[in-house]
Amino acid sequence: MANPSAPARELASNRRARREYEILETFEAGVVLVGTEVKSARQGKVQLKDSYVEIVDEEAWLVGVHISPYTHGNQMNHDPERRRKLLLKRRELDKLFGRSLLKGLTLIPLRVYLKGNRIKVEVALARGRKLWDKREVERKKILDREMQEAITRR
Repeated sequence: MANPSAPARELASNRRARREYEILETFEAGVVLVGTEVKSARQGKVQLKDSYVEIVDEEAWLVGVHISPYTHGNQMNHDPERRRKLLLKRRELDKLFGRSLLKGLTLIPLRVYLKGNRIKVEVALARGRKLWDKREVERKKILDREMQEAITRR
């Protein structure tokens, strides 16, 4: 049995999300996968680009995540773009549903990782950034980097 306190191994991350969105809150969710998806995901063949979470009939669904077909699979391989059900606690799901109805808020997956033997998805409640907001964040990051370099040179 895997050690639950072992560090999580990241399989994929949505790097653009932190630039495009202001992250307000994050949640850990399990995901329902078929056998070949698990094998392919463990190899790191997951892409989160342009993916989001949709809540339909009090269930959370992961939409737009591409998990490449397993290389050693047969004709029973999975559909790479299919919707996948997320496993969240009822209280978390209700909270996400209520907050996602607010104007400008959306649910996006930030990363997919292994925790023990389970594949988990980090879901974030986020607000989209405007173009000037993105520029401001980039400027701040550059200034922080220059400040750190000045400190280390001293």
